[in-house]
Amino acid sequence: MADGAIERVVQIERINCVGWVVLNRPGQINAINPALRAEATQALELLDSDPDVGVIVIRGAGERGFCAGADIKSQSDATSLPALRDGMTPGWIEVLDRVRKPVVAAIHGFCLGGGVEIAMACDIRIAAPSAVFGLPETGLGLIPGGGGTQRLPRIVGLGRALDLLLTGDRIDATEAHRIGLVSRLSASPETLIDEVQAIAERIASKPATASAYVKEAARDGLELDLRAGLKLEKDLFVLLMSTEDRKEAAAAFKEKRPPAFTGR
Repeated sequence: MADGAIERVVQIERINCVGWVVLNRPGQINAINPALRAEATQALELLDSDPDVGVIVIRGAGERGFCAGADIKSQSDATSLPALRDGMTPGWIEVLDRVRKPVVAAIHGFCLGGGVEIAMACDIRIAAPSAVFGLPETGLGLIPGGGGTQRLPRIVGLGRALDLLLTGDRIDATEAHRIGLVSRLSASPETLIDEVQAIAERIASKPATASAYVKEAARDGLELDLRAGLKLEKDLFVLLMSTEDRKEAAAAFKEKRPPAFTGR
């Protein structure tokens, strides 16, 4: 890095068809400050619009962890509560709700507070066996403010969510996997990145529109009653019938060859 240059706190890496968003404050366990919020938002929007990227992965730099939550040093007491509320609504993590491509969180080490909230906003969470999770906000006189009280019950159920939210207890990766907070564990901390890359490439190899629609159906369906959710599913299914990739998949199956998808 040249003298006087400022290192970005969020970096982008592209490996084959996978775009990696790297939280890059390893000395602070990638704690969230205003620069990280802004740069992560920009990175996600950039990769979501990149036609060469099929899947986005978020990870933390350094050996200590994915993200330790909000950087307390960057916070200040509010002088205007309405201004503070306006600045938090909508929250920056909610940019993940607008990303159409599949998003995977690759979690190692400490994943606390806002780090858990980032991970929960992703579509798939894969953790190293050494990962540690916790939402300590009530011990600081606060509640999670980045979606923690809303996403956690939807993922693990109300009872388990309130247990974690009220106690602030930390859980290990095995327990996080048992309750469904993460969907997969890597074989070891050292293999996490390679395993996530392989899964992301497998997802990216499928028709992009089908992946976007299945994500839309599952996510949006959570906010609908069953009848409305089934209608959304059928509407998206019908729209996919006319795509070139759907026709190519059928032809490849009939001809017993690998499909060549184009994203159309």
